[in-house]
Amino acid sequence: MTGMLIQMLDSWPPSRKTRGMKRRHFLKSLAFTGAAGLVLPRTKLFGANAPSNKLNIALIGTWGRAEAHFGGLATENVVALCDVDAKHLEFGARKFPNAKQYVDWRKCIEQKDIDAVVCCTPDHTHAFIANWAMNRGKHVYCEKPLANSVEEARVVRANYLKNKDKLATQVGTQRHEIENFNRVRELVLDGAIGEVQEVSAWGDRKIPRPGYLPAAGDPPANLQYDLWIGPSPFHPYNPGYFSGGPGANCLSWNMYWDFGSGQVGDMGSHTMDLAWNAIDAGLPTAAEGRGDPFNPDVTPVKLEMHFDIPANDWRQAIKVSWYQGGALPESPARYIDLHKIDHGAMFEGSKGVLVANFDTRVLYPLRGEADLTYYKPRTKGTVLPPMGNFQRQWINACKGNLKTSCDFDYSGKMIEMMLLGLVAYRAGKKLSYDGATGLCKDCSEANELLRRTYRPGWTLNG
Repeated sequence: MTGMLIQMLDSWPPSRKTRGMKRRHFLKSLAFTGAAGLVLPRTKLFGANAPSNKLNIALIGTWGRAEAHFGGLATENVVALCDVDAKHLEFGARKFPNAKQYVDWRKCIEQKDIDAVVCCTPDHTHAFIANWAMNRGKHVYCEKPLANSVEEARVVRANYLKNKDKLATQVGTQRHEIENFNRVRELVLDGAIGEVQEVSAWGDRKIPRPGYLPAAGDPPANLQYDLWIGPSPFHPYNPGYFSGGPGANCLSWNMYWDFGSGQVGDMGSHTMDLAWNAIDAGLPTAAEGRGDPFNPDVTPVKLEMHFDIPANDWRQAIKVSWYQGGALPESPARYIDLHKIDHGAMFEGSKGVLVANFDTRVLYPLRGEADLTYYKPRTKGTVLPPMGNFQRQWINACKGNLKTSCDFDYSGKMIEMMLLGLVAYRAGKKLSYDGATGLCKDCSEANELLRRTYRPGWTLNG
């Protein structure tokens, strides 16, 4: 390799090309909406903060991740709070004292004056709450991951697509508001690495667990443990499932198959979003996964998953991969140490490589002809503008324009791909996948792994 060049690009605006213009114009319009706070009035009174123009919101899950929503929700009317833990419900009520209180989300969303729902519950109830809320005509903001199985992702996405002309949805991959996401997308679309060939994302978090925790006493009086278990198979109470502090409580339970999807759904939702945002991907046609030996209780720590993604109107078919727990893609050059990036993405092209984390990116031209004369940076006036606050974008969308950057279509396809990778890992073979039917073409046993088994009395499409 000759003429190697490293260019730090934290403030370098790249050029506009014709590829991907339709999606880019869409992103530009919704980004402007989020940044400027423009909304369509719901009544004759004008102004986002007019009393008659405020949303009536139900917050389901009132502690931990929910606290990050308090500031934004305070600009609206929080009319309902729901949590299976009385102490957490009290925590939410201190911020929103006039809201009605519930312990069962199924009763909460029946409250007639609710316009929108924010879901901050454990992963294994996300798809249920999102789907039930849309069935009742509610806008939905759902923390990631949107689903815990391929079937759940498909059901929720299909329900949204039926209602996309009247409901606003957003999946809580809030890092999407970081402007670096726009810069990475522009570089890929505009050909800074040549033709896109392969895309990888990874995370280095390691949380080993031996198996489900043993029974350890009775649940405290403040916790409705059976409701916390919800649709999942029953496991005896153990305080270890609830040992995490605010913001990290999910790490106490999301490694278990019945409660989460491990790092695939956790940081995988955030980090794959960095890659997914740049490639306009559809559902994969094939998936494979390998890693730690299979444990029927616990998701793997070390794992790599690979997907075949079809071509679209501006790029060829590509491979997309996810790595975690110490697994990494091969570095494109000896001096590029991917181990120093805890969560990142790499875009490999015919003329170079783009490596990024959430906040920064670096372009590596890696071929002799990669002199960058083929590439013209965008002008200051043509870069994708900031989208503004991620949560505010959804609130604005609920009030009229319905446009969000991580709706249940975009995010639904992404998590379907990731969860399909877990199915391939469990099946132990490369799967051929039909995105139209949601079935594996060549592995009947894998099709059984596309769905979860729910406890009697719980239905996904209620």
